Amino acid sequence: MKNNFIEYCLNKKGAIKDYPSGPDPIAIKIAGKIFALLFEKKGYLVLKCDPVIAENLREQHEDVKPGYHMNKQHWNTIILGGSLPESAIFDMIDHSYDLVVQSLPKSKRESI
Repeated sequence: MKNNFIEYCLNKKGAIKDYPSGPDPIAIKIAGKIFALLFEKKGYLVLKCDPVIAENLREQHEDVKPGYHMNKQHWNTIILGGSLPESAIFDMIDHSYDLVVQSLPKSKRESI
């Protein structure tokens, strides 16, 4: 299942896999900026999220927690293998990717 998420992230335009601190976590980046962190051993996926949406998701789903080792306001940790359907996690990956792309300088956005 975890490979599905890595594959999905890497299918995003311009996405690359990186290992900033050894084999775990796997960072998925766009233009040098992380939009997904997969902690395979712990079974967590950490994604960027709009603060209002992040708070709502945490209230609605017990498998969505504040970002692990990240800014708790802008990042969520998704516990994989829990009650969240894959499709919801794919939507959260899309949201994270879009937020990071929107934050890039125009020249980088246009080159993606």
